[in-house]
Amino acid sequence: MTRFNHIIARTPAKSLVDGLTSANLGKPDYKKALEQHNEYIRALQQCDVDITILPPDEHFPDSVFVEDTVLCTPHCAIITRPGAKSRRDETLIIEDTIKRFYPNKVEKIMDPGTVEAGDIMMVNDHYFIGLSARTNQQGAEQMIAILNKYGLTGSIVTLEKVLHLKTGLAYLENNNLLAAGEFITKPEFKHLNIIEIPEQESYAANCIWVNDRVIMPAGYPITKAKIAALGYQVIEVNTSEYRKIDGGVSCMSLRF
Repeated sequence: MTRFNHIIARTPAKSLVDGLTSANLGKPDYKKALEQHNEYIRALQQCDVDITILPPDEHFPDSVFVEDTVLCTPHCAIITRPGAKSRRDETLIIEDTIKRFYPNKVEKIMDPGTVEAGDIMMVNDHYFIGLSARTNQQGAEQMIAILNKYGLTGSIVTLEKVLHLKTGLAYLENNNLLAAGEFITKPEFKHLNIIEIPEQESYAANCIWVNDRVIMPAGYPITKAKIAALGYQVIEVNTSEYRKIDGGVSCMSLRF
């Protein structure tokens, strides 16, 4: 059974309002985004973890989404190479922090590979890696080779519609997989207990398990009821401003 001890998050920068987006929901309100981030941190504080909060960096509008820059495993940390060019150097501003937690156990994805860790889902010792506009074949293959070196395994999943693999999936431990849209019927996941998220609540498929609690976006009663029925304590957080820039609950933290 996995247990998380550490969380890394980053305070959103004011430049967040210019974050990458495909959502057509308008620009985020910075004051609201900051309040929502504080609410998110308060939710994590209920989960028996220590939390490192990094300062905002105005050079990187999307830098609040720390998840994409590093894959943190129990045995090593793998610094990614984001597929979005404007995000590529976000790895530079988190590297020192990662090295502190993983002395001599930091690996890197190299050119021409691209990987954003929002495309990677951990299920026990196995990592599912989605091929997307942000994660390419070379990046996925490099990632699998590094995982293998540390006694872990990985496999590639093709995506059809979503930005990142974890846009439509969340592994809640105990063999339970929340899935929406194209992922409900994917053969790669048929060995898991699939909890189907209805189309109108598909945004809620992106949530996180942290030590028997599940943090999910507020306002999705069907999904909330399904998660609660499995015995988890559910903590809802408002992420409306992050949704406007293609972000969700998992994107805003590294958990290890």
